[in-house]
Amino acid sequence: MTLKAYQQSTLDVLKRFFEACRIMGAEEAYRKITSEKNIAARLAGLCKKYVRWESIPNTPRVCLKIPTGGGKTVLAAHATKVVSDTWLEKEYPVVLWFTPRDMIRRQTCEALKNPRHPYRMALDEKFDGRVRIFDIDEKFMIRPTDIENNACVIVSTNAAFSKEDTSKYNVYKDNENLEAHFLKMSKCDGMEMKEDGSRAKYSFANLLFHHRPIMIVDEAHNVISELSQETQRRINPSAIVELTATPLRDSRLPYDGTVCVDDED
Repeated sequence: MTLKAYQQSTLDVLKRFFEACRIMGAEEAYRKITSEKNIAARLAGLCKKYVRWESIPNTPRVCLKIPTGGGKTVLAAHATKVVSDTWLEKEYPVVLWFTPRDMIRRQTCEALKNPRHPYRMALDEKFDGRVRIFDIDEKFMIRPTDIENNACVIVSTNAAFSKEDTSKYNVYKDNENLEAHFLKMSKCDGMEMKEDGSRAKYSFANLLFHHRPIMIVDEAHNVISELSQETQRRINPSAIVELTATPLRDSRLPYDGTVCVDDED
């Protein structure tokens, strides 16, 4: 599908940001991008400075401010390829796609699994049809070959990873269905270990930690402030791309300071 001018412009800025991140780091890349006259004008009053999360200090975070009805989800699908090529230089990334509520999670997952839906068509176009979509409830069905040979997108809510809600989705629990993934790992540094310390837990959170997913955050104003830095550390994302029509402006929130690209006009 053909993107609208402002959508392509947003992706172009996203690409420049991650290209700059590779050379000078996220904070300097932020300064570089926001020094551009056409971008800086749109950032007035939104982003005062780049705020680094100490739990994931080397993970760049960027917010795309897209008007309501502006195609945030389609842009998110395209953004995964931009980040994969520009920042990770990886053919097939693992993507953790956060939605704010279960209803939206189910709708998004259904759309991404439909080969005729624009969201899925965008992913198939960018990854030559090598795409696998999983709902968070299907996490134990993911095989090592899925990750090796496809872009794997896992659709979830942030609640699945909150420490208070671990019983619902069990993302932190040891599960033998994931053992095959861990047999190929040479290092487990930073992962949560079994209580006896014998090995890393065969948990979905540890699997994500190892593969360092691209984190897509839809309706970020409803999600990102609820993801604690400890939760981010457990997931260990390689990059975070947030999308919203209404960025939070409260400087006390961790959301403040991310790069906002507003292409409404």
